[in-house]
Amino acid sequence: MSQILTDRQAIREWAEARGGNPMLMDVPDGSSMRTVLQLTFGQYALNATGNEGPDRVDGYQLVSWEEWFSALEKGDLAIEVSDDPAGGNEAEFTFVPRDKGPEL
Repeated sequence: MSQILTDRQAIREWAEARGGNPMLMDVPDGSSMRTVLQLTFGQYALNATGNEGPDRVDGYQLVSWEEWFSALEKGDLAIEVSDDPAGGNEAEFTFVPRDKGPEL
């Protein structure tokens, strides 16, 4: 079973409970750039000042939650997470269109 999260507080709590940090990367897309959203888990040593700043991990930039949420909302996206406590990778998530489900 899974749930779709759109609420900023719910997303941040879900990610931080798993050691998650917000990341963005601008990548070429034809003649322009597009922003790729990501969450990274277990990267505290790279950015111990509150998940903000210029630190880079494999080309991604750790950013503030505010900047990450702005990009998520600009892309009209939500995250789908597993709510099955029985196993699997509890930090697994997928970006989905925001209109796919109700706000949780």
